Amino acid sequence: MKSEGRRFPAFVSIAAAAVFFLVSFSGHAQLFGGDDVARRQIVEQGKRIDELKQQNATLAEHLTRIEESLKGLTGSSPALELAQQLEVLRQELKQLRGQIEVLGNDIQLAAKRQRDMYVDLDARMKRLEHPAAAAAAPAAAQPGGTTAAAASAAATTAADAEARAYAAAQEQRRIGNYQGAIAGFRNFIAQLPTSPLAHRAQYWIGDSYYNLRDFRNSIASQQRLIAAYPDSASVPEALLNIASSQFELGDGAGARKTLDKLVSRYPASEAAEKGRRRLATQK
Repeated sequence: MKSEGRRFPAFVSIAAAAVFFLVSFSGHAQLFGGDDVARRQIVEQGKRIDELKQQNATLAEHLTRIEESLKGLTGSSPALELAQQLEVLRQELKQLRGQIEVLGNDIQLAAKRQRDMYVDLDARMKRLEHPAAAAAAPAAAQPGGTTAAAASAAATTAADAEARAYAAAQEQRRIGNYQGAIAGFRNFIAQLPTSPLAHRAQYWIGDSYYNLRDFRNSIASQQRLIAAYPDSASVPEALLNIASSQFELGDGAGARKTLDKLVSRYPASEAAEKGRRRLATQK
């Protein structure tokens, strides 16, 4: 019995480690800004692990009392009853350990799903950004002397500066410095309002607010994108982001209305496909 008691603290450490993993990952998961369902699963699993941790603490206290009571009792009926209770507690502890292991695996799967969704979103955004960047590049210099060459060089320098400014703001977003990203993209738009990348910068402002869980500013930012750049290829993703923010704010009716608009106006977009799946889960 004593040797079993000595193994119990190790189990508590396992439970604590599982909880620490969840808390650490929850902060990191926010970086990916991905699927709402996966994020909610992680939160729910975290609550479950907290409950298991509390059960462990209660069982540990009970186990300690039983072991203390067993000291000095040998061969008596009370000792036998206490020994039976101790065995029951051991079985309960084994079940809790199994539940924590299952939850740990579920958390890892949810984390992988969010990472995959982030990679997918980032890849699609890059496909939108690269053609715009190519359009911003100056046309090849025409033959005809130093004036054309100088104009071409100036245009190239301006395009390089534009690309660096945009990339710097993107880097802040990718490392999780969303406040820095918002400031960088706003500065980009202020200095280069006619840039082919301006609409993308506005989208990432809204996305960064979403990752900061400032859902009202996220909605306002994406609405500015739609108003200023109604023909932008970013509009479907902006509508999806607005709906996600509305869900987070508890405005389910508004979110479903936004998703209906997304699906009806941009039925062939990848964002619309996600919108249809979300509408299906809300019915």
